[in-house]
Amino acid sequence: MLSRRDVVSLVAAGAFAGGTVENALAQTVDAYGFGFDRPGGGKLAFSDYRGRPILVVNTATRCGYAGQMATLEQLWQRYESRGLMLVAVPSNDFGGQEPLEGAAIAEAAHDSYGATYTFVEKTVVKGPQAHPFYRWAAAQKPAETPRWNFHKYLIGHGGELIGGYPAGTDPLSPQLVQAIGRELQAG
Repeated sequence: MLSRRDVVSLVAAGAFAGGTVENALAQTVDAYGFGFDRPGGGKLAFSDYRGRPILVVNTATRCGYAGQMATLEQLWQRYESRGLMLVAVPSNDFGGQEPLEGAAIAEAAHDSYGATYTFVEKTVVKGPQAHPFYRWAAAQKPAETPRWNFHKYLIGHGGELIGGYPAGTDPLSPQLVQAIGRELQAG
């Protein structure tokens, strides 16, 4: 997981080499260097899921796509035992549609949609203040960045960014399910 010290080192390296933080992040080999804060404390480190595909979804409880939380639960129930990790990253970046904080977000998602997958702390996912994972993903696949809530990133079993899937992509769409299936078979 990138610590504050790691980020400072990336900034320094980028500045020293005449580059940018985005260039330094783009050179980060895989997603296993990243993680997120958990509500109530602690960290969720992607390195703990090495060898498993990870689906990362920026969520918002008041979004018109919030019903996807129920479909994400179906996906989670179907593939968790086979190795999929699903991480919900609440964000207030698009339309101010995540007014809740901390554990209240996961509680609302569970109460309204039956969500039992992992939620992390509310996080910035776009722009220069975005979490380092989201800046890394944007550097890896600039055309596949979040444009709204419920954007999905699939991390492969080797930590590589397989792709980004826009908000309108249903979590059970053949495109996403097949990509997850390939990663589960390959891992």
